[in-house]
Amino acid sequence: MLRLAPLLLLLACLAPPREASAQVRHCVTADGTRLYTDRRCADIGAVDELRLPALGTPVANSRRPLCARNVQDLAYALEEAIRSGDANRIAGLYDWAGMGTANANRVMNQLQAIARREVVEVRQVHAGERWEAADPWLAPPPSGPPVGLRVEQVQANGHTPARASFGLRQRMGCWWVRM
Repeated sequence: MLRLAPLLLLLACLAPPREASAQVRHCVTADGTRLYTDRRCADIGAVDELRLPALGTPVANSRRPLCARNVQDLAYALEEAIRSGDANRIAGLYDWAGMGTANANRVMNQLQAIARREVVEVRQVHAGERWEAADPWLAPPPSGPPVGLRVEQVQANGHTPARASFGLRQRMGCWWVRM
């Protein structure tokens, strides 16, 4: 038996090492901070981060920029968010800074109404521009930077036009919409 112990020890040393079996959990705290831990998320006051399963093709939303660096990018992102019909995606482009709960609920209700309607186009609005331009192609080019975005839509009946207007705000190097 004593001769067998060194042989078993030698065989154990030659065996390939196994990976550790600790599970890394992806957690998100109440303030949005991501944490990676081996403990349960609930133990540290966080919740499990919802992770999309790995797919053969990339998810369309995974390439969205975190913020619009110019007004044109903001206009494209706003149009895409409205076409998706998701008020939360529109809300991600909204500048919520300094807004109280009652106003935030009012704005969110307006964004939900906008998300339910079909979008025709999103246009930049410049200072001094007339809202009812007969033919925008014949109008002189705008002077100065844009001051807002105008969303042209149609109601659920498909005929009645609807319009939503957003102001622009640049904060922390990003462009945001305001109502």
